[in-house]
Amino acid sequence: MERAGENRRPVVGKPVPSVREMGNRRPLKELNNLAGAHPYPRAIAKKPMLEKSGRDEKKPALVSHRPMTRKVALLLENKEQLVHPATAADAAKPGVDPQDEPIPDDTDEEIESAEDDTDMDEEEQEDIVDDVSLMDIDSVDSGNPLAATEYVEEIYRFYRENEKMSCVRPDYMSSQEDINEKMRAILIDWLIEVHYKFELMDETLFLTVNIIDRYLEKQVVPRKKLQLVGVTAMLLACKYEEVSVPVVEDLVLISDRAYTKGQILEMEKSVLNTLEYNMSVPTPYVFMRRFLKAADSDKQLVSFFMLELCLVEYQMLKYCPSLLAAAAVYTAQCAINRCWQWTKICETHSRYTRDQLIECSKMMVQFHQKAAGGKLTGVHRKYSTFKFGCVTKVEPAHFLLGG
Repeated sequence: MERAGENRRPVVGKPVPSVREMGNRRPLKELNNLAGAHPYPRAIAKKPMLEKSGRDEKKPALVSHRPMTRKVALLLENKEQLVHPATAADAAKPGVDPQDEPIPDDTDEEIESAEDDTDMDEEEQEDIVDDVSLMDIDSVDSGNPLAATEYVEEIYRFYRENEKMSCVRPDYMSSQEDINEKMRAILIDWLIEVHYKFELMDETLFLTVNIIDRYLEKQVVPRKKLQLVGVTAMLLACKYEEVSVPVVEDLVLISDRAYTKGQILEMEKSVLNTLEYNMSVPTPYVFMRRFLKAADSDKQLVSFFMLELCLVEYQMLKYCPSLLAAAAVYTAQCAINRCWQWTKICETHSRYTRDQLIECSKMMVQFHQKAAGGKLTGVHRKYSTFKFGCVTKVEPAHFLLGG
């Protein structure tokens, strides 16, 4: 043999030994190259093979190709300690190979039972993962920076903590001397029509009503200035929410010149000072968007129809914004599907059960029944147009009244 192999270099001055000169080599079996060895790759030892200590040779070889789960590995380790205690005396016995010692028969049964337990644990974990994935309604918007999926939960936690700030006393009209709840209903019904004509955003309408109620709770307003409070509240809401704000002259015209530009600007100062410039309050609108996403509903207009019917009603002030939004979604789903429908996902994200919503939902069904025949039909006429899908044709959920 004149040259060495590809991966080995001959020592200078010494001939390469032949096969006969090498003598008897250890059989492959003793090198742990068994047919039943573990099929998975192992970590490569940093030390040369000749420098390995004897403790590596004491490890028993696996006798099967079962997946090495954590429970199976722990069971084998405990069994090894009981059957093959690592003592120097055993290692010193001549002619005894630790790998040749048989494994007790009951090991296979324990391994199979451990595998069954592992399979059950994996199934339970898969069920938990499925539940978590169902509860995650923001994964579809993970690539949308406007959805703010990284901290959307913190945003709505803040809304819930501060929604009481946007609520008013449900009996604040008792402190008013010249106006009552019917006049408030007429004002808001008119503002809904103005909001529709100006093609403003939904947020603007809900913030307008909130500003009116918070101002009337703290200030006594004469009847002749009630409409002035309404148009001024809409002007402030537009400045806060809209990109293109209507000019004051438009509001003067829409109010049939009942007030001048100076009166509107003066009322604007009064409203801001009374509310201490606090325009950032959670309204039912912000909760509605979240709950509709949880419900995965493609009939959003029906839910908004239910919610806007509540804006006109003074008695609905006793409910907080999140409850109103959840009840609107629930009532709309019942009206569309003609059945009781409130999923676990809706309950989780809204934090309201069906029993907590049923009282408010019954009142919404009653408003829906009389929406077309009442004196204040602004909301009904708005949602009867093609722009809003003619959702007024949806029949009220009468079965909720009997539930």
